[in-house]
Parts: sequence; C-alpha cells; structure tokens
Amino acid sequence: MSLTTESATVGFIGIGVMGKSMARHLMDGGYKVHVYTRTAEKAAELVSQGALWEDSVSSLAAKCNVVFTIVGFPPDVEEVYLGEGGLLKNMQSGGYVVDMTTSRPDLAARIFDEAQKAGISALDAPVSGGDVGAREARLSIMVGGEKEVFDKVLPLFELMGKNIVYQGKAGAGQHTKMCNQIAIAAGMMGVCESLAYAKKAGLDPVTVLKSIESGAAGSWSLSNLAPRIIKDDFAPGFFVKHFIKDMTIAIESADAMSLEVPGLKLARQLYEKVAAEGGSESGTQALFKLYT
Repeated sequence: MSLTTESATVGFIGIGVMGKSMARHLMDGGYKVHVYTRTAEKAAELVSQGALWEDSVSSLAAKCNVVFTIVGFPPDVEEVYLGEGGLLKNMQSGGYVVDMTTSRPDLAARIFDEAQKAGISALDAPVSGGDVGAREARLSIMVGGEKEVFDKVLPLFELMGKNIVYQGKAGAGQHTKMCNQIAIAAGMMGVCESLAYAKKAGLDPVTVLKSIESGAAGSWSLSNLAPRIIKDDFAPGFFVKHFIKDMTIAIESADAMSLEVPGLKLARQLYEKVAAEGGSESGTQALFKLYT
C-alpha cells in the first residue's frame, strides 16, 4: 500500500537551492512536513508557510515515519544517517528514509544494510534537473533499493518529479546519477566551447542558440544553461563545488571498476581551476569563464 497523507508524517533534511522547493511540493501535496537544516534561516520561509521546524536530526527522526534528505557531501550523509544523533539510531522501526543527495554508491549500500538492521526501509534517490526542475516539480529521480519500498514512496516522488525510474538494488540510484554527471561533464565543456567559438567568430550567441539547441547538439545544458551564460548569469542552479564532488565520486567508482574516464577527468581538472579562481559557489555554467 502506498504512503498517504494520513499514514505519512514527513521529515525533510536539507533546505538548500533544491531542497526548499522539494519540501514545499510535499507540503502542497497535503503532507505534514517537519524540516531541519543546519542554517535555520534557510527554513524560515517554509516554516512561515506551515512546515514544522525541528532543531536536530534526532528530534525530526523521532516524529516522522518518512524522511527525505538532500545534503551536501558524503560525510554529511554519513553523519545524518549513521551518527549517534542520526536517523537510523533515532527513528522508529517501520519507517522509510530516502537520500536524494548525490553521494557514493557504496555508502548508499551501507545505509541500506544498517537501515535493515533497524527495521527501517531505505532508498537512494538522487535527482537531476537543477533549481528549475526542483521549482517546477519536474526532476528526474533515479532510485535504488527494494522495489516494493519504491512503490510505496512513489506518490511522494511524483510530487517532486516527472521522470521517476526504479534502477535496481541499493546503490543503483547513485550509480545512475554518476552516469548522468559523466554525460553532463563532457556536455558542459562542449556548451562552453561552442559559445566561446560563436563569440570569437563574431556571431550573435542568441541567434546561434536558436539554430543548434533543437538539432543534434541539443541537450538540457544547452537549452537551460547556455542562455544564462549569454546573460553573464553565473548564479548557482547547481554549485561548482558540488559538481566537483560528484565527478570525484564518479572517478573513484570508475577506478574501482577499472574503467577509464578521460573526458570526466579533464572536466574535473577544469572545474577545479574554476573553483581555485573563486568560483566554487557559482553555478556549473561558470566553466565558461575559463574561455573568456
């Protein structure tokens, strides 16, 4: 049986660029939502709209039977789930936890195992679509874990995304997100080099974009981030620092499988240069600055 507004008291941990919109969609869907984030001010807007503030992970865990998380880095995920004040040590048996952070596949599998010992069902469900996808509830959600648990949580996923795909056992969602990030990494280099070429050739980038975004070169990054680049808008829909984290996870996972990923390694090298020049808090489209 699916989780309903009557059977689910929802917790949401991580009220950032994407998390705020995702939690709001759950609230709009009629779910009672408790929220926690390390910087309380980030949750103030949601609290003013009816979300219930909790001052710790453990407090939230004790009051909710379904908890979604989208935090920054794998050590944050590990602390939220496996620490003494974390979800698995403070949530009642029979609950559900869903990590939507982009994190390590092996950590997702470990959380799944530890959750089972505590009588809790765990899914790894990273997302793609950036701030716009989160705001418009059309995220792509890639899910690993048990299929019957996925089916129960699906109505809540449907409030946050449109392309929701069950990928397989625990960790499969995170592995799928690595595939996504690998494709984006090479694609962003292409987008930036294309626009740099257009400018050098004396073309109007806006007009060029009209021709190429609907052809064989079309991509989400070209349609959504190229217009921001043209406007010199480097505000984060997705932070450079988080993309570097994702690429590092993907490279480490590829190395463990003896897979060469030279394009990905080049992209990380370039993004590390962006970060070193002060762009770690910028959006991923800030890669273009290396070409100007």
